[in-house]
Amino acid sequence: MRYFLELSYDGTPYHGWQRQPNAISVQEVLEDSLSTILRMKTEIVGAGRTDTGVHAKQIMAHFDCVNKLDTEDFTYKLNSILPAEIAIQSVYEVTEDAHARFDATSRSYEYCINFVKDPFVINKSYYLKKSLDLDLMNKAAKLLLNYTNFRCFSKSKTDVKTYNCTITKAVWEKSEDKIVFKISANRFLRNMVRAIVGTLIEIGQYKLDLEDLIDIIKSEDRSRSGYSVPAHGLYLTKVEYPEKFTK
Repeated sequence: MRYFLELSYDGTPYHGWQRQPNAISVQEVLEDSLSTILRMKTEIVGAGRTDTGVHAKQIMAHFDCVNKLDTEDFTYKLNSILPAEIAIQSVYEVTEDAHARFDATSRSYEYCINFVKDPFVINKSYYLKKSLDLDLMNKAAKLLLNYTNFRCFSKSKTDVKTYNCTITKAVWEKSEDKIVFKISANRFLRNMVRAIVGTLIEIGQYKLDLEDLIDIIKSEDRSRSGYSVPAHGLYLTKVEYPEKFTK
């Protein structure tokens, strides 16, 4: 039987989602905890691979289990042995062919920037001392919806078959002393959101203009786009799936 985990985590203490040698990851901690409770080696597949320091308000993962689970009790037991930085919201049975990564139809991210020095968000938001032209940045963000090839925002050494992504939402919102960039797409390339944010910041600082953004996208050249903003301001916020997978 296959189950989906819905969880959230603070990415500060982890070297990203994916299990790797000589570094602690979210996947490793989850697999070890699941294996302890189920008393057998258990592997999980996540909806995405967040980088070191990136957070997740909601991410999905799937695992297989021989026995039928009392999902409410299982959620309680799993949370009781997981570290404080990882929390399970729910566990539910899905169809045998449901896949946490390949069947996701949409993913959403947020990037937080604060303009007032605040020690309580030091690992949760990117501190910028200079103000930005938010209206201009929103005009630039809207242009992203006109394109599908985002190779210019992808990490250079990435093994992917296509650089095409369909962005359905890209907008900046202001809230008190911070701004938040919200973006949704059917898929994202590695480092894509952080590179987009860095480029939009340079537009907001008048280092680039709207025509520059269009030229950068058409160039498919990562070296022409803006800098990659720090990971700690980035959050995976939502992953969506077809309803048919829920049993």
